[in-house]
Amino acid sequence: MNEVLPMIVLATLLAGVASVLAAAWLSLSLLSGLVQRLVSLSAGLLLGSAILNLIPEAFESGADVHALAWTLLLGLIGFFVLEKLAVVRHSHHHEGDGHSHHHGHDREEAGPGGLLILVGDGIHNFADGVMIAAAFLADPALGWFATLAIAAHEIPQEIGDFIILINAGYTRGRALAFNASSGLAAVAGGVAGYFALSRGQEALPFVLMVAAASFVYIALADLVPGLHRETRRGGAWHPQFALMLVGVAVIALSAEMFHAH
Repeated sequence: MNEVLPMIVLATLLAGVASVLAAAWLSLSLLSGLVQRLVSLSAGLLLGSAILNLIPEAFESGADVHALAWTLLLGLIGFFVLEKLAVVRHSHHHEGDGHSHHHGHDREEAGPGGLLILVGDGIHNFADGVMIAAAFLADPALGWFATLAIAAHEIPQEIGDFIILINAGYTRGRALAFNASSGLAAVAGGVAGYFALSRGQEALPFVLMVAAASFVYIALADLVPGLHRETRRGGAWHPQFALMLVGVAVIALSAEMFHAH
């Protein structure tokens, strides 16, 4: 059993931090200069990940469906309350967007605003770590295969997170550092899953629902209203719709890969 733990740590580092670095490289090399237009893609990635990946995974666990539904509902309400209390706030705008904000406003708002996406991503990464640990404890070969599958579906999600943080006002360096830090939650999940797997498995479906609530809230309460404002200012809605569908399609294909293992 002790021989498995170092493999779990290495695998969760690859699935968590390495996927963040890969996503940042792809974002900077292929998506540079398109952040504003790709907010639609981010919304699709978040909604697709929550509805096509996290929620089904929780329901398939065999946990009580009504308890899971309550967890999702209370998670959404909880994030609403947190935002109202200004504990976590993500005002999706830019200097020069027609709103009366002083110079440097976005930089001031980036810290608290980016917290919500990082918390949700950290929960998701922690859950991924527990799943990787479970696979390794069953069979190391299955563990490595699961690691590859999780990393493949994490990269599109991390691209969306990186875009959101850049759009919120983070510098590229800070966005990368914070995303990589949230990726370390996968290592914590892997170690926790190794030492307390049965407890982790029982709690996992509910942790997944909280993560889903976070992603759905960010997409619908923050990103989508920003897209509507852009349309009212004269922007075309067709590219927004198309890019949102692309984001959903990417997650759908990644989910198929994940379940195929």
